[in-house]
Amino acid sequence: MQLKTTKRLQQLKKAKKSLIWLATLSATIATACQAPTVTQTSPTPSITPASPTPIARFDGITVNLITRDLVPIAEPIQRRIPEFEKLTGAKVKVVTFPFGKLYQAIKQDLSQGTKTYDAMVFATQWMVDYAAPGYLENLTPRIAADPSLEWNDIAPFFRDFSSTYQGKIVSIPVDGDFHMVYYRADLLQTAKLNPPETWEDYLAIAKQFQGKDLNGDGTPDYGSCTSKKSNAQSYWMFWSIATSFLQSQGTKQGAFFDPDTMKPLVNNEAIATALDIYKETVKYAPPDELNFDLEQAHEFFIGGRCALTLDWGDTGTLAITPNSKVKDKVGAVILPGTKKVLDRATGKLIACNKVICPFALNGINYAPYAAFGGWVGAINAAAPPKNKDAAYAFLSYLSQPAQANIDVTIGDTGFNPYRTSQFTNREPWIEAGMSFEAASKYLGAIGVSLRSPNIVLDLRIPENNRYQGEVLDKAIADFLADKITRDEAIQQINNGWEAITNKIGREKQRAAYRATLGISQ
Repeated sequence: MQLKTTKRLQQLKKAKKSLIWLATLSATIATACQAPTVTQTSPTPSITPASPTPIARFDGITVNLITRDLVPIAEPIQRRIPEFEKLTGAKVKVVTFPFGKLYQAIKQDLSQGTKTYDAMVFATQWMVDYAAPGYLENLTPRIAADPSLEWNDIAPFFRDFSSTYQGKIVSIPVDGDFHMVYYRADLLQTAKLNPPETWEDYLAIAKQFQGKDLNGDGTPDYGSCTSKKSNAQSYWMFWSIATSFLQSQGTKQGAFFDPDTMKPLVNNEAIATALDIYKETVKYAPPDELNFDLEQAHEFFIGGRCALTLDWGDTGTLAITPNSKVKDKVGAVILPGTKKVLDRATGKLIACNKVICPFALNGINYAPYAAFGGWVGAINAAAPPKNKDAAYAFLSYLSQPAQANIDVTIGDTGFNPYRTSQFTNREPWIEAGMSFEAASKYLGAIGVSLRSPNIVLDLRIPENNRYQGEVLDKAIADFLADKITRDEAIQQINNGWEAITNKIGREKQRAAYRATLGISQ
């Protein structure tokens, strides 16, 4: 589906590259988040910009690329193809799969050496399964010779965590992902309510607006709308609730396993409480919310039918699309936190204090979650050399500021900010239709998350898709559908994760997990 944004895209291309630093965060939040950027064990190699080089021609070369099937993600890729083909003479063919089948489709082609695809755009979380066996091309020398990519403009987190594996750059970011809570600023202001600081606040706000007409059409609306459909990325929504209960000591503590024993952080009061909260949100949601994928949740929120939602950066830009009923009525905040966190020795929740929650604000522990981590582009190391060259040229073109800094402002792309210039330059956002205040709230929430010393890194160990996309997803779906109890869901997750760890090898998974967290062996 082609976006009807030609006129706006032409205007945005004229936007000046001014530097307007985020300055609208509250003093408390800003002061608390001046911690150093998360340190990774495999930082991105140093890249010195090269001199500009002319655009190469790839006449007669066809690049086969695989990615997700829906408009978000696939749309900007397909929209940029005609421009790229005209510039280079190459042809780009896109093959798409549903999200639930994409991981395996890529893995099968790479592992069997069929070379069906030259390039792939996938979840950075899956990178370890593709990079560890050597299936992905080392892009470090190409990036070093590519000044148009402006590699150092990509935020350090996405350069390091999303693109680098064991000291080599193996992918190019095209999207940056963090979960945030979005709220109807107009409704909260009228009700004299503050945005949610804790998950208890989230539930209280949702309850207050449940059943009220929120968009003036005379129909009762809902307190909360989130994606809860199985096999459609919804398990990340649940873990966004759990993170603040699980991690309080900083990024290296981790929020999935005990880094010493590789035992799951599941059979405890933190997960039990998070499951209770997640299930309670269903009370304040549309009747068929358990079948909502992201697109349906987006539709309800921008249609003015929900007071709150939990999402990646998509909602912020979708809120300014022509069909939105909430333009300039939306605020965004860092994921809500909690005043009680997990005591890993006992499995109980204990009250925060300065020792237990050293990064807390006003006694609240926040643990922003880099859910998913963003979409990245990579190249099949087994592809023919000329196809590799053309594939790299296309991925670079897609990520270059001239294209990317426009695409992240368009709601339907599914691409969210990942470059420093996308955070510092407000002009494209205002040109896209955001008010200065809305842009400040949106970019501010992402910026606070990025700078948090207690940011939760998503799981990136071998077969992580089995842990989350299979075991976790099924247990949550069964629990929400009342097929199993809360305690049965906990046991199902715990036992399933333990079985995967034991099959792959506990020490191997432990080493991989610790490396992701930046813990020395």
